[in-house]
Amino acid sequence: MTDDLRAATPTAGPLLLRPWLSDDIPALVEAYRDPAMRTMLLTRVADETEARHWLRVQQEGRKSGSRFSFAVVDRDRDDELVGHVALTYPAPGSGSAEVAYWTVASARGRRVAPRALGALTDWAFEAFAGEGLVRLDLLHRVENEASCRAAEKSGYGFAEVLPARPPWPLDRHRHERVRADGVR
Repeated sequence: MTDDLRAATPTAGPLLLRPWLSDDIPALVEAYRDPAMRTMLLTRVADETEARHWLRVQQEGRKSGSRFSFAVVDRDRDDELVGHVALTYPAPGSGSAEVAYWTVASARGRRVAPRALGALTDWAFEAFAGEGLVRLDLLHRVENEASCRAAEKSGYGFAEVLPARPPWPLDRHRHERVRADGVR
């Protein structure tokens, strides 16, 4: 993996997608205090210790090339943390990868998720085109209608309902986006 991938910082207007920093820990803990996030996400970050562990997992994923996790900050609002996007890339040549995201409560309704997902998607298709990446999947719980809207605004069409199975206790939607050149 190249240093360019490790240092990538995609943008979408005032939004900057950058690697997570230890300075983000207080904002990360605050974001996870949101009841909506606690309901929809499997991971828990209740305090600074758990935030440091979460951050270490993100950094290890980036270093190994298996997960590219980005803090989404709004440059028009003094680099306020407004969300998170991630690309989990299972293996070169697999043809597909998974994207995930969340937004902080105060940023919802400001189109942060669709813009950040769009920037992540464009970056992923460009960065991993040579390794055969042609499809990105976005998964969310069926009852999370806001995630359906964000997925569709980002060009991720509904593909199927996935039945509940560990570690996911409830059914999920799978949305997908295929590389613009249509290669699949």
